[in-house]
Amino acid sequence: MSTLADTIHIENVVASSDLNQELALDQLATDLPGAEYNPEDFPGIVYRLQEPKSATLIFRSGKVVCTGAKSVNDVHEALGIVFDDIRELGIDVASNPPIEVQNIVSSADLKQSLNLNAIAIGLGLEQIEYEPEQFPGLVYRLEDPDVVVLLFGSGKLVITGANESEDAQHALAHVKDRLTELGLLE
Repeated sequence: MSTLADTIHIENVVASSDLNQELALDQLATDLPGAEYNPEDFPGIVYRLQEPKSATLIFRSGKVVCTGAKSVNDVHEALGIVFDDIRELGIDVASNPPIEVQNIVSSADLKQSLNLNAIAIGLGLEQIEYEPEQFPGLVYRLEDPDVVVLLFGSGKLVITGANESEDAQHALAHVKDRLTELGLLE
């Protein structure tokens, strides 16, 4: 018997931090190996790491956003590397700038087809958006945890808006419980 945690896969973790100082992006982009900076296209530096695989966006204000990591630990490791790389260029970065997880996107598979029309009717319209002509999934907004679950007819779902990985587990458990109560999940 598999547990809920077995069926959830973190796809992306987005976190932010702040170096609390203005940065000269032109110079930083030149000095950081592999940094991409095209101010006409995007107002920040894109600094990619292969291990852990992630991209950190560095802005003139000193704000940084790390995206593409597959776990909260990877985000902390990636930003630690980025902060060290910036320090090596002589820029004063606090020893442990606070890192705030903004969004964890996870996926799961209920391993059975779903009747989205029946689910939309069963769950009620207050928390549901379902317009199959516009988008093939049903949007289910939960209040506790405060996340959005996208359900697809294939049985796959995407959970977004979580701040901690447990939120995705709670959301999946809630969805399974509600669909079982409605007789829409075997």
